[in-house]
Amino acid sequence: MFSVILIWLYMLFTCYVIGFACIRLLRGKEAYQCRKETSYLYAGIGAVTVYAQFFSIFWKVGLWANLILLLICILCVVALKRQFLEELQTCRLTISPIKAVLILALFLIFAYGTSTGIIHYDTGLYHAQSIRWIEEYGVVPGLGNLHSRLAYNSAAFCLSALYSMAFLGGQSYHCAAGFLAFLLALVCMEAFTRERIKSPRISDFARLAAVYYLLIIFDEMVSPASDYFMVLLVFFIIIRWLDLMEWKERLYLPYAFLGVLGVVVLTVKLSGALILFLVLKPAFMMIREKRGKDIFRFLSLGVLTVLPFLVRNVILSGWLIYPFTALDFFSFAFKIPKGMAEYDAREIQVYGRGFSDVERYGEPIMDWLPEWIRNLDATNKAFLAMALGGVILLLLLTVYAIWKKKKDMIDFLHVAGTLAVCFLFWLFSAPLIRYGCVFLWLLPVLVWGYLYLKISPHLDRFKIYFILLAVFGVYKLSAFGIEVYKGASGRYLIYQKDYENFETMSYELHGVTFYYPVSGDRVGYRDFPSAPQKAEDIFLGDTIEDGFRDIIHS
Repeated sequence: MFSVILIWLYMLFTCYVIGFACIRLLRGKEAYQCRKETSYLYAGIGAVTVYAQFFSIFWKVGLWANLILLLICILCVVALKRQFLEELQTCRLTISPIKAVLILALFLIFAYGTSTGIIHYDTGLYHAQSIRWIEEYGVVPGLGNLHSRLAYNSAAFCLSALYSMAFLGGQSYHCAAGFLAFLLALVCMEAFTRERIKSPRISDFARLAAVYYLLIIFDEMVSPASDYFMVLLVFFIIIRWLDLMEWKERLYLPYAFLGVLGVVVLTVKLSGALILFLVLKPAFMMIREKRGKDIFRFLSLGVLTVLPFLVRNVILSGWLIYPFTALDFFSFAFKIPKGMAEYDAREIQVYGRGFSDVERYGEPIMDWLPEWIRNLDATNKAFLAMALGGVILLLLLTVYAIWKKKKDMIDFLHVAGTLAVCFLFWLFSAPLIRYGCVFLWLLPVLVWGYLYLKISPHLDRFKIYFILLAVFGVYKLSAFGIEVYKGASGRYLIYQKDYENFETMSYELHGVTFYYPVSGDRVGYRDFPSAPQKAEDIFLGDTIEDGFRDIIHS
């Protein structure tokens, strides 16, 4: 836990400084300032994630990546010394002692949760190895030919490698998912004031859904799974977008910044890509105001954000977006064969539907969907029913807004419509709960919450909301407390729980020792490099840096 705290303090410093500097740089001549300090941290998370990906293309992500990042931070502090001091003074004046204590308590609670818990199955399968490849080599051509899962590129792994501190010679820490969870908890804390409880807003319903998610993943966020990164970022984007609506923000900049963070979501996990429909609002605002330079600036920023992700995709697999073969532009010697990529794509989709037999890929939706629904737990069945009802309600609200010419509903319909598109895309493709729970939960919560706020009398609204909040709080917090108490241990008060490692066999290729598991398909982090099975001689040259090729399916 103590090690996690130290790393988080470093992350707070670097992300805040980089985020603050980026906002100042990109705002141009606009007198814009973030209303919430957490927004600077999220801007920094996005920028540092892009930085880590770019760095991995040229060199391993370790000591030098952190030294250069620190140098950039120092230069930013020197260049913006006065602005930083003013911002710190504002924080000192606006954060009450009670709020400071609550923030510290959340910091310690989430640091503890990030230090121990359940290691995700896929972390032992490929997350840990993917991160170690980035720590040791950055990126290797055709790495997916050694193990196809290593071609599942995610910006989350680069961010995790940057802050893993593996270069210090101890263990490789995996604190980034927990850090994002802590930041989201700070954002959610904004809803629990006396004023907000008496007069709830639509963003508060989104915060409640986020709190529900945080309680669920508290004992899992020790794993660097890309699902957590994607869901946590999407929750923030939606919550802050709704905040901007409630503040009646008329400037395009904050919406555009959130749009860029949406591009970061795409690089973390493709299942969140459709959140980019949100950028229609800032795009329309800039077009209406004839801001040609700003349109070009943010388009360029979006391209810059996604570029290292695409470059890493091509180097790892030979495909622009692996394992989707529709975009077939390259013919490198290290390219994963098309048949293997197509098999991988089918396996992902079938697995998302809860099956392990790839032969079920072509089944009609009416064959697999009922079985998928039956396998859901009771809570998610209820959310699914409310989400499907929410889609119908959203259509009715849209018709009503058009009929009555309700321009004040446009912003909400845009956000809800984006979530509906994300939800339906997830539902009809690969609806694994952890891939798209944020859409499954947020859509009904926002649509039905919006209707509730519009039709309920103010007195009843407070009573009903307070009762629901109290019941939800007592039930979830008591269950959460019991689980934490049962798993409480002083074992990880200093160091974080390490990756799981499994028994392996070794063999040599070109003087390099490789590993594969004695049983099962997981290796973990320690034995590196590895794959689920013993590999043939797939070296492109004499060294690992030269890359790997497929010799079986080509």
